[in-house]
Amino acid sequence: MIQDFETSIKNIKNISLEEKKSREESLNLFHKEGFPSKKLEDWKFTDLNKIIIENFKELQSIKNEDEIDKIKLIKDFEHNSLILINGTLSTYDLKYEDAKEIKITKFREVPNNKNININPLINLNNALFEGGYSLEIGNNYKLNKPLVIYNYFSSNLKNKIINNKNLIKLNNNSTLDIVELNLDTSKYNFIQNNHTSIFVGEKATLKNYTVQSCKSNGFNYKFIKSNLEKNSNYEDYIFSSGLKFNKIEEDIDINGEYASCTIQSGLFINKNSHQEIKTNINHLKPNCKSYQKIKNVLNEGSKGVYQGKIFVKDIAQKTDAYQLSKALLLDDSTEFNAKPELEIYADDVKCSHGSTSGNINEDSIYYLMTRGLPKKNAIELLTKAFLFEAANNISNPLIKKFIKKNLDEQIYGYRKN
Repeated sequence: MIQDFETSIKNIKNISLEEKKSREESLNLFHKEGFPSKKLEDWKFTDLNKIIIENFKELQSIKNEDEIDKIKLIKDFEHNSLILINGTLSTYDLKYEDAKEIKITKFREVPNNKNININPLINLNNALFEGGYSLEIGNNYKLNKPLVIYNYFSSNLKNKIINNKNLIKLNNNSTLDIVELNLDTSKYNFIQNNHTSIFVGEKATLKNYTVQSCKSNGFNYKFIKSNLEKNSNYEDYIFSSGLKFNKIEEDIDINGEYASCTIQSGLFINKNSHQEIKTNINHLKPNCKSYQKIKNVLNEGSKGVYQGKIFVKDIAQKTDAYQLSKALLLDDSTEFNAKPELEIYADDVKCSHGSTSGNINEDSIYYLMTRGLPKKNAIELLTKAFLFEAANNISNPLIKKFIKKNLDEQIYGYRKN
């Protein structure tokens, strides 16, 4: 089809012969499978290979261009900032913090030749990644203000693929709130293939919020591998509506007792777009908690997917795990698929999972119309109430207000860039 990815490896500068060999091995693994199709269980609801063939006549790795002057910083709340341009670290500002407690660098990975992976997109990422960032928070340091990561995509992204890696590490007893804000000025189709690693140390807390700021023709795949230590807390809130295609995979290992993780989403999926969330929560130690609630509203030929698995190891007694997906279908052209799973080897646990989908209750619409609302506004109001549950659980009031404003724009129509 499209790809001369071998040339892309040759164009990557400042890599050793060992790293080049490692990348070539990963690329060979990718070529054996190609882009994922429905023959892979993890992609049973999504034929990405077919989607790419239908939307791309060519596909090339990107050469980065700096457009930092075009980025408008949000003014809704005080924050630190980190700016990525097409996946590459450009600059950062930690004006509210003790800078010596925070380490930010461009991502670098030492090749280890252990590249065998059943996920073709991770193999492709291992082969071609450039850019990305490493972020480390020191022991006992609690950030005074949130860190907003401006993930900016430039106007020249036509038939381009971005492969980048990020690393986030919180050392013991540290805290960090991240708002990852995706900004896109491209009107063309492009792909971002991201692999992010997260380490949350003992008694540390990471709260992560993913927000799409505008409508986009981007095709996004993000794989997040997280490791949680004793008494740690990881919360992830996903509000990424607006992308043409988006799949987020989270694989979380709960490695320490009394750790907890939360994943919640509020997605308004519109106009033939595709959103998928796949989670794998591995309870590996006793007395840990996980909570997942995935909420989607689908409209105008859109498709939503949720695949969620809870794994409980035999020693992970007193596990408390909850998982629920709910979808609201606004018309008959939409589709929602769910695959909840439990795999439990301990006998003293509290685990539940479930999935529901259906249309808006007609009685609720009628009730609002009797109070003077037109039908369109009644549906929008009920949609808003359905999605705002995830936002209402956000503890930071300024971030909560910002997220709710973004959800309003999703429901009532994104502003123009």
